[in-house]
Amino acid sequence: MEIGLSTNRLAQCLGLQPDTLRVALCRNGSYYGVKPLKLPNGRLAWPNDTVERILALNSASAQ
Repeated sequence: MEIGLSTNRLAQCLGLQPDTLRVALCRNGSYYGVKPLKLPNGRLAWPNDTVERILALNSASAQ
């Protein structure tokens, strides 16, 4: 059962290093307003619509 995107998968989709997401989460509490779910095993599960949300933010700021 897939709860959400893993940090590695999300980073790959966004063309980032996974540590970029982890550092932003540690410093800001979110990555561009998107907060992952922390699983009992310590891993992060990012919402499935995270890629679309971040791309929408980028396209809105580019205009």
